[in-house]
Amino acid sequence: METLFSQATEAIKREARALLESGEVAAFLGFAKGSIPTVTRPFVARSPEETDKLIWNGLCVMNLANYLPGLLKSLEPARRPGEPPPEGPLPKVGVIATGCWSRNMVIQIQENQLIRERLVILGIDSPGMIDRRKLESLAGGKEIQAIEEAEKKVVISGKGFRLETARQEVLRDNCLTCTHPSPVILDKKIGPTMPERHVHEPFARIEEIERMDADSRWAWFQKEIECCIRCYACRNACPLCYCPTCFVDDSHPQWVGKSVDPVDTAIFHILRAYHCAGRCTDCGACESACPMGIKMRLFTRKLQKDCLELFASEPGLDINSPLPLTTYGPEDPERFIINGSKQQGTQGGK
Repeated sequence: METLFSQATEAIKREARALLESGEVAAFLGFAKGSIPTVTRPFVARSPEETDKLIWNGLCVMNLANYLPGLLKSLEPARRPGEPPPEGPLPKVGVIATGCWSRNMVIQIQENQLIRERLVILGIDSPGMIDRRKLESLAGGKEIQAIEEAEKKVVISGKGFRLETARQEVLRDNCLTCTHPSPVILDKKIGPTMPERHVHEPFARIEEIERMDADSRWAWFQKEIECCIRCYACRNACPLCYCPTCFVDDSHPQWVGKSVDPVDTAIFHILRAYHCAGRCTDCGACESACPMGIKMRLFTRKLQKDCLELFASEPGLDINSPLPLTTYGPEDPERFIINGSKQQGTQGGK
């Protein structure tokens, strides 16, 4: 049966093949089947024939923006450190982009990680992506051997069972609160345009945690991260983490220990979240990659709420609007400086 996803798959294959055949792009970044039915994998097609492996479905959850800087760099001619880039146009890459992925591409362009002219973006509105852990929970521990997906339902099956559920029941948490399904930058549109979603109380869970007292919030945080094994899958999946040396890997100075000591683990998650403040598009790649199921998206979601309230800013929606924490204006409030000065004067006896 033809569905929205099978139609999109064929359109992506067709457009990607045309881009590679014409030489407009040197590679196309999309998705291919994974090793198990509930997982897809990012895939780079470098020839027209390889585009036959491309797919599109609700399990395409990893943020493709994460792979663009490295892929573009790999297509450039080799040069020694300090040498200028070669003259003339550099190879382009084609890529699929949903709402949140395209917003991450905007941020990467603003932070000089990407050059817009080197991208050919096939924009596709996100219908909401599926949480494989919710599917596995629905299967009750049985092995899922096949998935059938339509616009409003999902059917999973395996040895001795076949279960159907409403698609809404197995969507990822970040998709349930997403209000911007459409890509903000694109060169060609794939599939229908979806209206912006109106979500009732999009920060309900964050507000619930905010109502706790300080001790209860800290206890909740410690409980949430206690199973962290410090594998850094969240960092590696995040399209915002591209520092040449991450603070957790630095040893001169060593900012944080490398063990699973609770203090070191807490510092890692706190600093990682603050690094994403004003930049996170709530794509959920960190949670999808986490092997322990930690709800770390709630940490960055809190900062996303604060930036919206303090600066009326949502990251990546406008390529011409600077990120809120990278700008300063004379009209900005300076209460923290004034309070600090008064406190210092009192302590100094002046």
